Amino acid sequence: MPIDAPKRAPGRKAESGSQTASTVERSADVLLLFAEPGSVTLGVTEIADRLGLSKPTVHRILASLRLRGLIELDEDTRRYALGLSIMRLGLAYLDRIDIRTLAAPELVKLSALTSETATLSILASGSRVYVDQVTPSREVIMSVRLGIPYPLHAGASSKAFLAFLTDEEIDAHLAAGPLTGLTESTVTDEAALRRDIAAIRRRGYAQSSAERQPGSASVAAPVLDHHGRPAGVISVCGPRERFRGEAKRCAAVLVEATARLSARMGHGAAGTR
Repeated sequence: MPIDAPKRAPGRKAESGSQTASTVERSADVLLLFAEPGSVTLGVTEIADRLGLSKPTVHRILASLRLRGLIELDEDTRRYALGLSIMRLGLAYLDRIDIRTLAAPELVKLSALTSETATLSILASGSRVYVDQVTPSREVIMSVRLGIPYPLHAGASSKAFLAFLTDEEIDAHLAAGPLTGLTESTVTDEAALRRDIAAIRRRGYAQSSAERQPGSASVAAPVLDHHGRPAGVISVCGPRERFRGEAKRCAAVLVEATARLSARMGHGAAGTR
């Protein structure tokens, strides 16, 4: 007589799936923690406290992430940092952004022509992030941190995005909450910001001085797609005191570059606004 196979306890499969999902979520939370400002390296206790997890749970998660190269351990300090596999994932993400590939030669050209840093930004979840930069060969330069979100009212690159959104989108953004200051020079008054937006639209580019970062200055212009929307923003930036005398010249070559890129994105073709 055939022997019946042992019956699975009711709910066991669903329970196992739920536990797996919970583990994945916790692992993702740990990885995202390293992306927060000031979290370049973290210890087990810090991670456990900030995520409300037990130390044994954190140890298990970190051990699994280390096996896949997503996390690295400094044996001397016993602190963890993101691993090389994370960089591979980040580069893969950046490589699929068409505007980044398209803009790369223009960034090189802009930096060479202006002897300043040229950057590319995109919109991400209502904020603006740098995704590429080219720095000049000179002793004192400006450099930016890629992937860090910045509000759309702080700095030339952010305002170049904001100015070329629709009026409805601008209204919604300004109504979302108070305009916070990143520096003493950040524009936090709505009326002043709206005047700035109008000026940016008239001349086709934005400019700022120490609005996002003390001691820096920049000009920025949008790359418009076939819908007339900003697919990205390119900026030229440098130390504030030096850049003051270079701003107009940098703006002129910048606008030429973004016009070329906008044309390649289909802006100005028949039917675009």
